Amino acid sequence: MKTQYYTATSINGYLADEDHSLEWLFQFGDIGEIEGVQDDYPQFIEQVGAVAMGSTTYEWLFEQENLLDNPENWPYDVPAWVFSSRELPAVDDVDIRFVRGDVAPIHADMVAAAGENNVWLVGGGDLVGQFHDHGLLDEIILTVAPVTLASGAPLLPRTIATPPLKLVNVQQYGDVFAVLTYEV
Repeated sequence: MKTQYYTATSINGYLADEDHSLEWLFQFGDIGEIEGVQDDYPQFIEQVGAVAMGSTTYEWLFEQENLLDNPENWPYDVPAWVFSSRELPAVDDVDIRFVRGDVAPIHADMVAAAGENNVWLVGGGDLVGQFHDHGLLDEIILTVAPVTLASGAPLLPRTIATPPLKLVNVQQYGDVFAVLTYEV
């Protein structure tokens, strides 16, 4: 069982632009049509037993998928924890647990729910940094897109220098993405 941060990023380390948009990533069309990508996400998600995300990620997903009117568009079949200090709208008939505070005791609940599967930290970067600060982050999997952004949501707003991350895998998908996997 691992706690993993699996995300897409610009070359210079942004998850979203200053308007919280992912249009820079969506410009590549159906990523399932890019050589190698069609197998990557399904293999990853079948090993996930619980997910966690911050409020900005949840709100983006809520709006993007129009979950108020279409709760069936919720993309996860496993329990989800949403970390927020404010009230957020719920999605009907979905196992979402709204939480606040220290990530460490909540991580224990996520691990218990995941069983032998992994915990996926969907985002954002600051939330993932909190898990790292508590020694609860095992792996970072970055799908690097061939764009740079002037500003936006940073990948991981923390200094992680000592000990450095260990590169354990590199994959190339077509002429678009590089996937870098680091052990923490």
